[in-house]
Amino acid sequence: MSRNVPSPLLLVFSGVSMYVGAAVAVRLFAEAGPAAVTWLRQLGAAGALLAVCRPRAAAWRGRNLALAATFGLVTALMNLAFYESIARIPLGTAVALEFAGPVVLAALGSRTARDVGALVLVTLGVLLIADVRWEGSTLGVVFALGAAALWVFYIVLSKRVATAGVGLDALAVGFAVATVAFVPLALFPVSRTGPVWVSPRLLVLGIGVGVLATAIPYALDQVVLRRGVDRARFAVLLALLPVTATLTGLVLLGQVPTPPEALGILAVVGGVALRSREPVPAEPRP
Repeated sequence: MSRNVPSPLLLVFSGVSMYVGAAVAVRLFAEAGPAAVTWLRQLGAAGALLAVCRPRAAAWRGRNLALAATFGLVTALMNLAFYESIARIPLGTAVALEFAGPVVLAALGSRTARDVGALVLVTLGVLLIADVRWEGSTLGVVFALGAAALWVFYIVLSKRVATAGVGLDALAVGFAVATVAFVPLALFPVSRTGPVWVSPRLLVLGIGVGVLATAIPYALDQVVLRRGVDRARFAVLLALLPVTATLTGLVLLGQVPTPPEALGILAVVGGVALRSREPVPAEPRP
């Protein structure tokens, strides 16, 4: 059925699913810590993908396993940094800051006037947002920028996963490995996982975040990548994600951006859209 759905529509649905999941996660932070929700997200995503994909034996051996495990661990760290940031600053603001990583990486890849313009816009946007939030939550800004740096590694690994032809099998195996590796997040008292084990509602919501924010969006990314969508079209749609996140935060969480934050988010969107016009191969996003 997915073959009949246009790629842009799949990516829009992917973004909506991801940030609705993030909004649910923010609400869970009142009862369980970001680290605990991150682990539940990995557990939910791994369980869903393992059940649906049933990875082949080859995915659990040798280079395929090493690549999948590295991909899963980097993705989990990126998600942890992102959740720690949205626990402290608005969703749309965190997403805009997170965009600094992939856009700066892409802009520094060449020396055209368009690249320089994109880099200037993104830098301006990040500075506007950070200036607003730095005093209120320095740690929130640091975590968002940490997620931006990890997104760069995610992009590199995603290309390797896509070109290796392991696709969804690598996602399932990688998230399973990350779930096991991050078990301490579920055990340490500071993670505040305790309430989850005595509340079926929290457990279901936590695992549901994994399906909404990881399993569905990342699986749809793989579907689109297999169609050969280039980075130009992909990045144009990525430019909508800070807006999607801001609207999600506004509607579901009541997070209203200040005028400087709104300008910063628009500057980041403009930078992504400007840089996206160069026709080069597609890359997925977190």
